[in-house]
Amino acid sequence: MALVHDMAESLVGDITPVDGVTKSEKNRREAETMDYLCTSLLGNVHDGAAGRQMREVWQEYEDSRTPESHFVHDVDKMELLLQMMEYERSHQGRIDLSEFSWVAGRISLPEVQAWAAELLKERDAFWAGQKQQGGEGKDGVAQLSEERRQQQDEYYGNGDRVEHVDVVPKATAQKQA
Repeated sequence: MALVHDMAESLVGDITPVDGVTKSEKNRREAETMDYLCTSLLGNVHDGAAGRQMREVWQEYEDSRTPESHFVHDVDKMELLLQMMEYERSHQGRIDLSEFSWVAGRISLPEVQAWAAELLKERDAFWAGQKQQGGEGKDGVAQLSEERRQQQDEYYGNGDRVEHVDVVPKATAQKQA
């Protein structure tokens, strides 16, 4: 799922809230692209089984109803936070990308929330060492303008957190016990 979820972006690009494309249009473009990749390109490979499986996994991610899909969504957000911090470091603090730190508040699983909190602490220490302010509010997360927050809420949802779900299926957990 982690490998498949961004396949459509290889053709449509990584559409973000600031690109002026509605969420429904983004979804349409990505679904159409996945249909093309999985049917037209992979339709004749092993009688289309590989393409069908990829399309199903991609749809599971998009529907975001399984523990695995929640985990991959959260890890995707962590990857954005890691990129933000790596770019700031590689530019020795000459660029401040705190505008992307809002994504930490969209992480739903406690395990990944803990990773994000640790990363933001590390980022705070980096900026303190640079003797600059990163433009953040509480917990290293940028304070967004009301307009930007509304734009992101419309695009990504209102940030409602899901209840804690185990990322290891119960059958697997029982085998490990």
